Formats: sequence, C-alpha cells, structure tokens
Amino acid sequence: MSALIFLATILVGFLIYSLLNSMRRPKNFPPGPGFLPWLGNTLQFRREARAAGGQHMLFEQWSKHYQSQLLGLKLGQEYVVVALGHELVREVQLQEVFEGRPDNFFLRLRTMGTRKGITCTDGQLWYEHRNFAMKQMRHVGYGRSQMEQQIEHEAAELLQQLQATQAAPIEPVNWLAQSVLNVLWCLIAGERIASAEDSTLRRLLDLMNRRSRLFDICGGLLAQFPWLRHVAPNRTGYNLIRQLNAELHGFFLVTINEHRRRMLQCAERGEPLPESDLIYAYLQEMQQPKQDTNSFNETQLVMTILDFFIAGSQTTSNTINLALMVLAMRPDVQQQLHAEVAANMSGTTDAFPHLSRREAFHYMDAFIMEVQRFFHITPITGPRRALWNTKLGDYDIPKNTTILISLRSVHLDEQHWQQPHEFKPERFIDGAGKCSKDEYFMPFGLGRRRCLGDALARACIFSFLVRIVQHFRIVLPAGETPSFVLQPGITLTPKPYKVQFVKRD
Repeated sequence: MSALIFLATILVGFLIYSLLNSMRRPKNFPPGPGFLPWLGNTLQFRREARAAGGQHMLFEQWSKHYQSQLLGLKLGQEYVVVALGHELVREVQLQEVFEGRPDNFFLRLRTMGTRKGITCTDGQLWYEHRNFAMKQMRHVGYGRSQMEQQIEHEAAELLQQLQATQAAPIEPVNWLAQSVLNVLWCLIAGERIASAEDSTLRRLLDLMNRRSRLFDICGGLLAQFPWLRHVAPNRTGYNLIRQLNAELHGFFLVTINEHRRRMLQCAERGEPLPESDLIYAYLQEMQQPKQDTNSFNETQLVMTILDFFIAGSQTTSNTINLALMVLAMRPDVQQQLHAEVAANMSGTTDAFPHLSRREAFHYMDAFIMEVQRFFHITPITGPRRALWNTKLGDYDIPKNTTILISLRSVHLDEQHWQQPHEFKPERFIDGAGKCSKDEYFMPFGLGRRRCLGDALARACIFSFLVRIVQHFRIVLPAGETPSFVLQPGITLTPKPYKVQFVKRD
C-alpha cells in the first residue's frame, strides 16, 4: 500500500511539474499571450486567427496589443517567434543563425515522411543540393534564353486558349497555373506536362489548391498535434496530403524511370544524351562515386522536384491572376499598360517582349511590383529555425525556436509607404519616369533562403502579362465584382472571379 502511495505521489508530482513547465515562458522571451498547460497558444491562435481574417492579421493585432514587433508564442510544444517590421524581418532573413528549418511532423509529411529536398531542409544537405539544383537549372536555361523560349511557347499556347473562349466569362487561374508549370517542367524534365485538357494535371492542381487553403504556414493542427491524424484524418488534412503525395510521387517516378530508360539506351549505343535537364543531371550525379556523402538518391531527387513543383504551381500563377483582376477593375491602369506595350512592340503584333528589353517597360514593371506589394500573397514566410541560442532585437531566442517572418508588415508599413492600402503603381516610378526599386519591397525574400524560383517567376509574370495586354482587353462580366480581400491559407488566394478576354482589333 505504501508503495502505491509513493508511486501516486511521484505521478502527481510529475504531472504538476509538467503542467507548470508547459506554462513557463523562457527567460527574456518576446512578449505575447500566456501559455495554456500543454497546449500553449494553439487553440487561442486558431480561434482568433479565424476571427481576424488570417494569422497575418492576428500577428499585427497582437503586435499593437503587446507594443512589440517581436511576438513570442508556443504552439503545442514548439516555441514560435514572429518578426514584424523592416529591420527585424531583414535581420532574420540575412542572419545565418536563422537559416534552419523546423523538423516537425507537418514538414516531414509535406516531403512524404522524409526530411529531404531543398525547401524544408538545412545544414550540409541544403547547401549541397541547393547549389547543385541552381547550377543545373542555370545550365538548362533557368534565367537565360532557353527559359525565355519556353515562356514564349507557353504564352502563345495561352493566347490561343484565351482566344478560343470567344470572350466568354472564365476563371483564369487554372489556365495560368498550367502554363507556368509547363515552363518549369520543361526545365526539370525536358518536356511539357500536358495540354490544358489533361485530367491528371487538373487533378494535381486541384489537390494543390485544396492543400493551400486547408493549411497555414505553421502547418495547422498536424504540426502541433500529429496524433490527431488518427482521430480526424480528413478534417486535419492528413488524408488530403497523403493523396497528393501518392499522386505526385507516382507522377514523378514515371518521368524519372523514362529518363533512366533513355540513359540506358544511349549508354548501350555509345551515344550522348539527346537533351539535358535537371533529372538527367541528377541521375548522372547519382552514378558518380562519392566518399563523403550518399545524399544523391532517388528519394532526394523526388523531393527536389516536389519543391520546384510546389513553388511553381501557385505563387506565380496567383500573382498573374491577381494582376488580371486588377486590370479588369481598373481600366485606367489597363489602358496605360496597353499604351506602353504598344509603343515598345513597334506595332508588330507577333513580336515577343524579350526580357533583355524589359527595362523599357517601366510602367509594367511598376504595376507588377505594386501587385506583389499590395496583395503580398505570402504575408508570412518561413518557417525558420534558430540554429543556436541567440538574440533578436532585445530578446533572447532559444535554440530550435521557430521564426515566422511577416512580409505583410513591411509591404504595408504606414511609416514608409504613402497610403499603403491604395493600389498605386506610380509609387515605383521615379522623377525621371523610370521604374525604381525600394528596399522595403522583398516579395521573394532576402539572403541564401531567397525563393529558388524568383527568376522564373519574374520572367513568367512579365512575359505573360505583356502578351495578354497586347492582344486582349480584360473586361468584367455584368454583375461581377471581384474582391480585394483574399482567402487565407499557406498563401493568400483571390476568391473565384470571372473575366472576359476580348480580342483587340
């Protein structure tokens, strides 16, 4: 009996210690709401984020409430710090200590249960494979003329599709996503994915869109309470991600195995490879003997492709989608853009706006930058991980703390931007009438964690918009009123809307 009492006392003592420890705030941790036992701020965070219109809005509310541009939270068992404002956001992006990625269930689930790829890894694996991927993508034309040729081809395909609608109202977003992905896939696999009618591509895009809407940058409940997947696999999004992973994995492996088959045929015949792309380069690297690493393997290749696929499937097409929505709602801006395009295209309707001439399109560049600043479709970026104990601002940041970066707080900074909530491309036009950059404008991030796809994104957005504005008037159907209020998720997306593409004479 005494032994049972002793064990019960030990258990109660442990529970009390665990409860108090779960509510303890680290020394000199940034201000924020108090922690609930074992749950931290998870329930409060989700409830208030929904009410505020997204976590990015809640962080700004809390920043004002606690009078701090650094916020300290606890989501499940994970300490989280949110950095707001230009100075802190810039510091987080440029400091080596914040180059890590969290290692939690959601990020591993994103990469099919592994900690592979480029986006969600850090350390030696990240350095090695990021450098290899960027070197090979440059080799196959990423950011150079070969990429531009792929964009030109897809732009021509897109124009044909839009003309075939005969000015009927359509939702443009899926058409745009297919075009952007085909450019990317040509650089990765040496071929287009498919035509606009392909059911596999449409299904994959639908799954990607559902994933984006269901989760946030923190990963939702699956990141904090992975065990919920056993209780509510549909509601938590677990089944959705597993379905997406299975379909993408199968889709990628078909292409990888076809590349292997061609490589074997070429080797048997003593012939060089017929073309070069990222997959061929990676498969060749896998065959090279290495003494210090075996990180080049099929799983890592699949995850690297996945990183490019996810990055290219939504943010770029959504930016173009938002630009078209603005043009439909602002005929004055559309007319000014068309006048600039017409003047620079020398009256030749078939001339393609090569990127080398982009500096002549000052208003178009300013318009694109204002779309990215105004809508900030990635209002919170990251997540980063502190690689060691450090300081940020006046506060202590424990090792392995997750860091979230509020780009929205920089792009809408009322002290820096004049009337930041007004859409004004002119803010990026200087006194000489040329497009000028601003250090507060950072849609692709800064430092070594800068977006891998920035060159592709900038090229696609510019080239597609120039071609569309050159050939079509974007018109709102009667009764259609798109909203500038975007839907929250991993990225912000516009609510579905329709426009008409009316062929210019």
